[in-house]
Amino acid sequence: MSESARVIPPFIDVPFVSSRQGIRPTAREWVQHGALFFVTLITTTIAGIVTAAPDIDVPPPTPVTLIDYLLYIPQYYVRTVGALLSLALMKPDLLAQGVIFSTMLLAILTAHEMGHYVACRRYGVSATLPFFVPAPPLFLAGTFGAFIKIRSPIPSRRALFDIGLAGPLAGFIVAVPVAVIGILTMRPPVPAEGYAIIFHDPLLFRIIAKLVGKTLDPYSPTNPYYMASWIGLLVTSLNLMPVGQLDGGHATFAVFGQRSHKFIGLFAFAAIAILAGLGFYWYGSPSGFLYSLLLAIMLKVRHPQPEDVEPLGTARFWIAIITLMVFLLSFWPFPITIT
Repeated sequence: MSESARVIPPFIDVPFVSSRQGIRPTAREWVQHGALFFVTLITTTIAGIVTAAPDIDVPPPTPVTLIDYLLYIPQYYVRTVGALLSLALMKPDLLAQGVIFSTMLLAILTAHEMGHYVACRRYGVSATLPFFVPAPPLFLAGTFGAFIKIRSPIPSRRALFDIGLAGPLAGFIVAVPVAVIGILTMRPPVPAEGYAIIFHDPLLFRIIAKLVGKTLDPYSPTNPYYMASWIGLLVTSLNLMPVGQLDGGHATFAVFGQRSHKFIGLFAFAAIAILAGLGFYWYGSPSGFLYSLLLAIMLKVRHPQPEDVEPLGTARFWIAIITLMVFLLSFWPFPITIT
């Protein structure tokens, strides 16, 4: 996103660094990253179609030989995806919803990663273009997210702070208007029949709904804008956890130092682990355990020490407060309920 550079406010002192000091992407890297983006565009579009499509009856394969039994799940998976694509081609509005979901979700993810990338370039830190990670279309949102790889040391405490927070703030800025459109286009609730997954609204959604005079109901059918922003805020809140080398971990390290970073990370992990158990007990939701697993892994990753430990200054203190508010607006302890 071309406006990502504005995530670093102009009143913050950022040393001028010539772009020649950073390693520019090669033609091969552009092709590699572009190909991953294109594949992710396809998988997220199919995921959007899955979200919008009615239930379809796909006949399972009939296994005869041992190979048939081994390939039973892959064959059934391919048949299901094929049936969904055939249905989408016959119903252009269904395909359009898949494209809208994919476009909105990737806009949020791209803004997030380009926020990091632009901040890296401002400080002369060598970083890759975003890696978009596609996922099987029937799994999650068709993507495992995106990331950039930093290839040189972080020069200062201020650089660590700016690079860490530029991503989630940029992604949040894009997610807000998508959320507004999603809430404005919500349809009336319908009675739930049988098995259902209910997506609970984060605080930002609840505030927007009040401002626009809408009533949010857990049984209202979702739409592609709603789902893209809901997932985008979930990613934002997860990245802002003050643990390890997550974005929130970078900010915590920059603000409080190495020792406090470790203890705050342990406290955050313990809190999420407790919430995961409560969420499963109260709501039958296993999502909190995925949070806990990720945070446990991140706790094992050592955080590098920036080369210069100069004070952050007042402006970055207020940005830290704003980022905390962004986390509170994006995070919900029990994001889904399985009924």
